[in-house]
Amino acid sequence: MTTSIPVALYNAKGMYFLMRTRRTGVSSHAPHDTGESRECWSIVPIVPKIRIKDAAAYLSVSDDTVRRWIDAGLLTAETDASNRKVVDGYALATFAKDHANSMADPSQVVRSARNRFVGLVTDIVTDKVMAQVELQCGPFRVVSLMSSEAVRELGLELGSVAVAVVKSTTVIIETPQGES
Repeated sequence: MTTSIPVALYNAKGMYFLMRTRRTGVSSHAPHDTGESRECWSIVPIVPKIRIKDAAAYLSVSDDTVRRWIDAGLLTAETDASNRKVVDGYALATFAKDHANSMADPSQVVRSARNRFVGLVTDIVTDKVMAQVELQCGPFRVVSLMSSEAVRELGLELGSVAVAVVKSTTVIIETPQGES
């Protein structure tokens, strides 16, 4: 007789199931088997499955576009337990990374910071010393606090093109409650 017991396990690469299988009885492959139980452990990775409508929202496209990509073979879909089409989370992340289109940096400046967001200035709030500058960089809103003097020196005004450069030692990652 064989029984399997799944155990959740987390490591730096994500969540895994640690599957414990217990076999009891005589095995034809081991003539010396006395009928005692043996345990076998195997690690099975868990990859989230994402519904098509959610995949479309993450990629800022329509559901129909995701379905066309599936039909064209650019993404693969499976059917979940509720008979809905879902996309493998890792495959979707890889697809998003491979097909990311950001605007070219117009500054022609070479720098070590890799996180650059080109966008349009949508709001500037200044007082005597400090300023808050808001950019719309594609679907992302980026806000920077700087001196009012820097705003004047950069010539920032509503509608002007600017590049937000993010160089940070801390990046905080969050997930929706109860989801991975």
